[in-house]
Amino acid sequence: MTTIEGAFVRGTRVLVVDDSSLVRLYYRDALEKAGFEVEQAMNGLEAMEKALGGGFDLLVVDINMPKMDGLSFLRELRRSRTEAAAVPALIITTEAGSEDMQEARAAGANFYLVKPVSEEDLVAHAEVLAGRVR
Repeated sequence: MTTIEGAFVRGTRVLVVDDSSLVRLYYRDALEKAGFEVEQAMNGLEAMEKALGGGFDLLVVDINMPKMDGLSFLRELRRSRTEAAAVPALIITTEAGSEDMQEARAAGANFYLVKPVSEEDLVAHAEVLAGRVR
């Protein structure tokens, strides 16, 4: 449990899913500086295993990945009927088309950002979606 400017907040766990190790490192560093606990997965299959293990408050997911892309991961997770199916998901991708955004929403994304994303934007959106009080 953590106190943030007078508000009582439990440790917030985030699963970062991206095939780029540099992107995962960038997101992890920004989120950990903001007090999040971060785990990582390099594709949708690894993410599914970790997400179904439970305990995450937020998913930060790329779309284009090998083995299982981010949208397939979200669709499968949302259909799982587990506690993990309700975890908010923030898509961060290079795909900037309106069709891509609509497809992400249909797959179960709660919000959509286009890369590159600043540390400030990442943390602000993560805090809102994870329900953290600033």
